Amino acid sequence: MSKKFILKRTIFWILTIIIILVVIGPLIWIYLTAFKSPNDIFTSELSRQFIFTPTLDNFKRLFTQFAFFGSLLNTIIISVASTIIVMIIAVPAAYSFSRWNTGGGHILFVTISTRMFPAVVAALPFFILFRNLGLLDTHIGLILLYMYFNVSFATFLLYGFFRDVPIELEQAALIDGYGRFNIFRKVVLPLVLPGIVTTSVFCLIWSWNEFLYAFLFTRSSAKTMTVLISSFWGSIEIQYGPMAAGAAIGVLPTLIAAWFMQRYIVRGLTFGAVKG
Repeated sequence: MSKKFILKRTIFWILTIIIILVVIGPLIWIYLTAFKSPNDIFTSELSRQFIFTPTLDNFKRLFTQFAFFGSLLNTIIISVASTIIVMIIAVPAAYSFSRWNTGGGHILFVTISTRMFPAVVAALPFFILFRNLGLLDTHIGLILLYMYFNVSFATFLLYGFFRDVPIELEQAALIDGYGRFNIFRKVVLPLVLPGIVTTSVFCLIWSWNEFLYAFLFTRSSAKTMTVLISSFWGSIEIQYGPMAAGAAIGVLPTLIAAWFMQRYIVRGLTFGAVKG
């Protein structure tokens, strides 16, 4: 084994470890802080940063002193409902664009263009519109907002997945007597299922973590988890314990979803990468 090869492997593993630490470091800090007492959180002793007596006081405060359960329920309702509706709209839209070039490409461009500008640009027009319609601080309001931004994103991703499905498969199914709906359901849909799952996870994570519009458009009834956690950052003190406990609970669903869907996510991200 040459010295050059050993050097390359050493550099590779050093960079890999650094990247892993950068990625999981914040998660480690969040979960450690969530189980620490205030004295352990603010201690300057290096040993007590990792060796301490765990406590559940931060979680008790989170559910008793703050309306965390309600905000978590709001987040679940809004993110799941918006993602389901987005996929109901985006799947047939992307299929139509990929197979029949609906609108000659103009409608697809208009759809995608909604994600080409910063979200804050549309905040004021949406705020005025929603105020006039009585949709401020409502679940329906945030669901409609998240649909607006995610439909274009989902359509764009799914458009590429549908384009990678050989049209010859559909033509063969037509010859065998299948109708257009059955072709889509029995031939096309199973092939693009990894792409649909990948797109759904991305949309769900975006809706789950979204802060700007949730902060501007909600006050109490539809306040999401991200907005509540941001309130722990006050002008007098920062409540690191409850903040870390809330973040520890909030990040779990996305981690679990990514873990169980990783097989579909990997297949979706590599779909069409290799062709015979």
